[in-house]
Amino acid sequence: MADNAPETPDAEVVALAGRLFDAARSGDAALLASYLDAGAPADLCNDRGDTLLMLAAYHGHAGAVEALLARGAEADRANDRGQTPLAGAVFKGWDEVVAALLAGGADPAAGTPSALDTARMFGKDDLVARFEAGR
Repeated sequence: MADNAPETPDAEVVALAGRLFDAARSGDAALLASYLDAGAPADLCNDRGDTLLMLAAYHGHAGAVEALLARGAEADRANDRGQTPLAGAVFKGWDEVVAALLAGGADPAAGTPSALDTARMFGKDDLVARFEAGR
Protein backbone atom coordinates (compact mmCIF):
# COMPACT_ATOMS: atom_id res chain seq x y z
CA MET A 1 0.00 0.00 0.00
CA ALA A 2 1.35 3.42 -0.92
CA ASP A 3 2.12 5.95 1.79
CA ASN A 4 -0.29 8.41 0.22
CA ALA A 5 -3.20 5.94 -0.02
CA PRO A 6 -6.54 7.45 1.00
CA GLU A 7 -7.98 6.48 4.35
CA THR A 8 -10.42 3.62 4.29
CA PRO A 9 -14.01 4.43 5.22
CA ASP A 10 -13.50 2.59 8.53
CA ALA A 11 -10.49 4.75 9.36
CA GLU A 12 -12.48 7.87 8.52
CA VAL A 13 -15.32 6.78 10.81
CA VAL A 14 -12.88 6.08 13.64
CA ALA A 15 -11.25 9.49 13.13
CA LEU A 16 -14.65 11.22 13.16
CA ALA A 17 -15.65 9.41 16.34
CA GLY A 18 -12.40 10.53 17.93
CA ARG A 19 -13.14 14.14 17.00
CA LEU A 20 -16.61 13.85 18.52
CA PHE A 21 -15.29 12.34 21.76
CA ASP A 22 -12.68 15.11 21.94
CA ALA A 23 -15.41 17.72 21.36
CA ALA A 24 -17.47 16.25 24.20
CA ARG A 25 -14.48 16.27 26.57
CA SER A 26 -13.62 19.87 25.65
CA GLY A 27 -17.22 21.11 25.65
CA ASP A 28 -17.40 22.13 21.98
CA ALA A 29 -21.21 22.30 21.86
CA ALA A 30 -21.27 23.90 18.40
CA LEU A 31 -19.19 21.14 16.83
CA LEU A 32 -21.26 18.43 18.52
CA ALA A 33 -24.50 20.07 17.44
CA SER A 34 -23.37 20.39 13.83
CA TYR A 35 -22.37 16.73 13.56
CA LEU A 36 -25.50 15.47 15.32
CA ASP A 37 -27.66 17.69 13.14
CA ALA A 38 -25.91 16.11 10.14
CA GLY A 39 -26.76 12.60 11.34
CA ALA A 40 -24.10 11.49 13.81
CA PRO A 41 -25.64 9.32 16.54
CA ALA A 42 -26.48 11.19 19.74
CA ASP A 43 -25.59 8.14 21.84
CA LEU A 44 -22.28 7.33 20.20
CA CYS A 45 -20.14 5.56 22.78
CA ASN A 46 -16.52 4.54 23.16
CA ASP A 47 -15.03 1.16 24.04
CA ARG A 48 -15.95 1.67 27.72
CA GLY A 49 -19.55 2.53 26.97
CA ASP A 50 -19.05 6.24 27.70
CA THR A 51 -21.41 8.27 25.52
CA LEU A 52 -20.75 11.78 24.28
CA LEU A 53 -23.14 12.93 27.02
CA MET A 54 -21.19 11.07 29.71
CA LEU A 55 -17.93 12.67 28.59
CA ALA A 56 -19.41 16.17 28.39
CA ALA A 57 -21.05 15.78 31.81
CA TYR A 58 -17.98 14.31 33.51
CA HIS A 59 -15.80 17.12 32.19
CA GLY A 60 -18.22 19.84 33.35
CA HIS A 61 -19.63 21.21 30.10
CA ALA A 62 -23.26 22.20 30.70
CA GLY A 63 -23.64 23.77 27.24
CA ALA A 64 -22.50 20.59 25.51
CA VAL A 65 -24.79 18.54 27.77
CA GLU A 66 -27.74 20.74 26.78
CA ALA A 67 -26.86 20.49 23.08
CA LEU A 68 -26.62 16.70 23.25
CA LEU A 69 -29.86 16.30 25.20
CA ALA A 70 -31.67 18.60 22.76
CA ARG A 71 -30.57 16.28 19.95
CA GLY A 72 -31.78 13.06 21.53
CA ALA A 73 -28.98 11.86 23.77
CA GLU A 74 -30.32 9.46 26.39
CA ALA A 75 -29.97 11.18 29.77
CA ASP A 76 -29.70 7.96 31.79
CA ARG A 77 -27.61 5.77 29.51
CA ALA A 78 -25.06 4.06 31.75
CA ASN A 79 -21.54 3.14 30.72
CA ASP A 80 -20.08 -0.37 31.02
CA ARG A 81 -19.51 0.21 34.75
CA GLY A 82 -23.14 1.18 35.37
CA GLN A 83 -22.38 4.88 35.84
CA THR A 84 -24.73 7.54 34.47
CA PRO A 85 -23.88 11.08 33.35
CA LEU A 86 -25.76 12.48 36.36
CA ALA A 87 -23.79 10.35 38.83
CA GLY A 88 -20.56 11.49 37.14
CA ALA A 89 -21.57 15.14 37.40
CA VAL A 90 -22.47 14.70 41.08
CA PHE A 91 -19.13 13.01 41.75
CA LYS A 92 -17.22 15.81 40.03
CA GLY A 93 -19.30 18.59 41.65
CA TRP A 94 -20.56 20.18 38.43
CA ASP A 95 -23.74 21.94 39.64
CA GLU A 96 -24.61 23.46 36.24
CA VAL A 97 -24.28 20.06 34.59
CA VAL A 98 -26.45 18.46 37.28
CA ALA A 99 -29.11 21.11 36.62
CA ALA A 100 -28.90 20.58 32.84
CA LEU A 101 -29.22 16.81 33.19
CA LEU A 102 -32.17 17.09 35.55
CA ALA A 103 -33.86 19.53 33.16
CA GLY A 104 -33.22 16.97 30.42
CA GLY A 105 -35.02 14.24 32.33
CA ALA A 106 -32.17 12.43 34.08
CA ASP A 107 -33.28 10.09 36.87
CA PRO A 108 -31.26 10.44 40.10
CA ALA A 109 -32.04 6.79 40.94
CA ALA A 110 -30.63 5.37 37.67
CA GLY A 111 -27.26 3.64 37.51
CA THR A 112 -24.92 1.94 39.92
CA PRO A 113 -24.13 3.77 42.03
CA SER A 114 -26.95 6.16 41.28
CA ALA A 115 -26.58 9.93 41.47
CA LEU A 116 -28.58 9.80 44.70
CA ASP A 117 -26.22 7.17 46.17
CA THR A 118 -23.21 9.19 44.98
CA ALA A 119 -24.56 12.32 46.66
CA ARG A 120 -25.06 10.36 49.88
CA MET A 121 -21.54 8.87 49.70
CA PHE A 122 -19.94 12.29 49.40
CA GLY A 123 -22.16 14.08 51.93
CA LYS A 124 -23.83 16.32 49.36
CA ASP A 125 -26.92 16.78 51.49
CA ASP A 126 -28.34 19.56 49.30
CA LEU A 127 -28.38 17.21 46.31
CA VAL A 128 -29.78 14.32 48.35
CA ALA A 129 -32.66 16.56 49.42
CA ARG A 130 -33.17 17.80 45.85
CA PHE A 131 -33.16 14.29 44.41
CA GLU A 132 -35.49 12.91 47.07
CA ALA A 133 -37.90 15.83 46.67
CA GLY A 134 -38.20 15.06 42.98
CA ARG A 135 -39.44 11.52 43.58
